[in-house]
Amino acid sequence: MEHSTEKKLKNLLDLQAIDSKIFEIKKVRGALPDEVQDLEDELVGYNTRLDNFNSDIEEKNNEIDELKNKSSEAKKLIKKYKDQQMNVRNNREYDAISKEIELQELDSKIFVKKSGENDVKIEEINEQIKATKKVIKEKKLILKSKKADLDVLSNESHEEEKKLDNL
Repeated sequence: MEHSTEKKLKNLLDLQAIDSKIFEIKKVRGALPDEVQDLEDELVGYNTRLDNFNSDIEEKNNEIDELKNKSSEAKKLIKKYKDQQMNVRNNREYDAISKEIELQELDSKIFVKKSGENDVKIEEINEQIKATKKVIKEKKLILKSKKADLDVLSNESHEEEKKLDNL
């Protein structure tokens, strides 16, 4: 009985020594594995942001096309109303058609203005895309460097870890 307790204590002491060595090996790596993971997660976030920017641009372009179509329709209606204005029978018809022409001209101006605003927004988004791509490039360089450092540390301690795991 005493012999098995002594053996258990010796095994426990050996296990604790192995665990301490493994802890020291991991301590040498420090926060590097966490930093690498954080950078990878950050890059995923930046790429998601780029995707969102691109979908915003697509949405704004579709809106611009729609506004241009509405403006074109308003111009066609203006032409139609001006033709009708020449064939009116009384002042009331003439005034009603004049109001319609005025309304369509205002609508057309609004559509053109909104289209221009969307062009400005697209330019702003493109600037944000450029800035985000620059940040991504920088983060990738940092990540590459940190991964290389981590690989060096891991390779240096790999054999020792393997031995300790097999004990």
